[in-house]
Amino acid sequence: MGAETDALLRRIHDEYADMLWRYVVRIPYDAELARDVVQEALLRAWKDGSILEKPDPVVRAWLVRVARNLVLDDLRSARHRREVADGVLPDRRQSDGGRSDGTQRLLDAWLVTDALATLTREHREVVVGAYYGGKTVATLAEELGIAPGTVKSRMHYGIRALRLALQERGVTA
Repeated sequence: MGAETDALLRRIHDEYADMLWRYVVRIPYDAELARDVVQEALLRAWKDGSILEKPDPVVRAWLVRVARNLVLDDLRSARHRREVADGVLPDRRQSDGGRSDGTQRLLDAWLVTDALATLTREHREVVVGAYYGGKTVATLAEELGIAPGTVKSRMHYGIRALRLALQERGVTA
């Protein structure tokens, strides 16, 4: 590798590695394996080359998508499904005959988190506050220092945007 290639790899790593690692472990995903995912995503960006000529938001989105796909591939892999880290067998009394390992719930949570990240801060505040925090319109209005009608409006448009973001990710009504 030449000095130019070394510099490019260093720049890519310095600019995007921390952001990607935080994204991957937030999924949640094993911190050590997350480092491998980050390295693989950065390597793919370097190999592609053309992606690095695009504006920063495009590069970030591309890297996040690659990292997300790498994690999904790993979570769906036979290795991941058959590994038992703590040595405790799953409870066979589950309604699905013991086949559930929580992966679907994890993937659903990841999908919703990813879709929520596309909302504006204002929309996300009211949607998360109401649905995950169990707060009323009046409580949200007081906490955010806005009128109750504004909370309702943000909730309406936030839910619409969330529904669209989920549809874009393959979730059907």
